[in-house]
Order: sequence, then structure tokens, then C-alpha cells
Amino acid sequence: MKLFYKVLTFFAFLVTVANIIAQVEPKPDARGYLVKVGDPCPDFTLQFPNGSQTSFAELKGQVIMLQFTASWCSVCRKEMPHIEREIWQPLKDQGLVLVGVDRDEPADTVTEFATEMQITYPLALDPGGEVFSKFAAKESGVTRNVIIDQEGTIVFLTRLYDRQEFEAMIAVIKRLLKDGRE
Repeated sequence: MKLFYKVLTFFAFLVTVANIIAQVEPKPDARGYLVKVGDPCPDFTLQFPNGSQTSFAELKGQVIMLQFTASWCSVCRKEMPHIEREIWQPLKDQGLVLVGVDRDEPADTVTEFATEMQITYPLALDPGGEVFSKFAAKESGVTRNVIIDQEGTIVFLTRLYDRQEFEAMIAVIKRLLKDGRE
């Protein structure tokens, strides 16, 4: 009978450890990302200020760029005109899906921000930073771009606005649009 209780206690211990391991969140990398190049894109749903929405499932099969931003972010404000002029305008008719994802701001602020920044690409809402937290640690900075290929794989990640990294991202997007692969 003692052996039975020891075995039972051992299995209870294993189940407890397995549950703890399953609940541990991934550790962010040095730039705050929870995902890495080569990972499948996490599932997400985006709602726009006008009430419409889209999801990763609807967008998969296209080249997707998620631009994480916020109206209070000075680096985002610096980068957005470049995204509009150098990525969105020349590539929007070539199959690129570009969605700005505004972190945790109300719809009226997001709409005003898009108008102020003179962007024509859609800007989605991210209440509570729920979509953001699928890609990066909530306590990390917002300025990021995630490029996802037609198969749904993350192929490029940026952090902050670095001109060299930005140009490399544009090259990746153009290759994906041209060849269908990175």
C-alpha cells in the first residue's frame, strides 16, 4: 500500500510540473520579441475603427506586414511616413497587405492619428495590446514591423527605425511579392 501512495504521489508531482511548464510564457529576446524568424505567425483578429475586422486566417496566402504603432510613440511617427511612401504606395497594388496595429488606444484617437500622419494604409485597434502580446512582451516598446510570407511564416522582424534594417525589410517584401518566397 505504501508503494501505491508513493507512485500516486510521484504521478501527481509529474502532473503538477507539466502544468507549470505549460503555463510558462516564452522569454522575450533582446529586442522584446516572443516570436522569431521561421516561426509560424500567431493567430490574430484585428478590428478597425469603422467596426470591420480581419484575421490572420483571412489574410494568409498574401504577403503581410504588421506595423505596430501608437500615437504617443515618437519613433513610430518618424517611421510611418517612410512606410507610406516607400512601402505602401509602391507595393499596395502588387499584393502587399499592410496593416498598422495601434496599441491600446481608442478608435477616435486611432482615426485622428492616421489622419494626422497622412497614411492611407489601414490602422487597426489593439485593445489591451492583445495582438501585440502575441509577438512581443507587453512591457517592450511598440515600434516594430513583422513580415509574414504567403505560407504564414514570419520572415522578417524590425525594432525601432533603423534605416539599414528598413531597407533590408523592403528588399524582403519585394522578393516575396516577386518570387513568392524569401
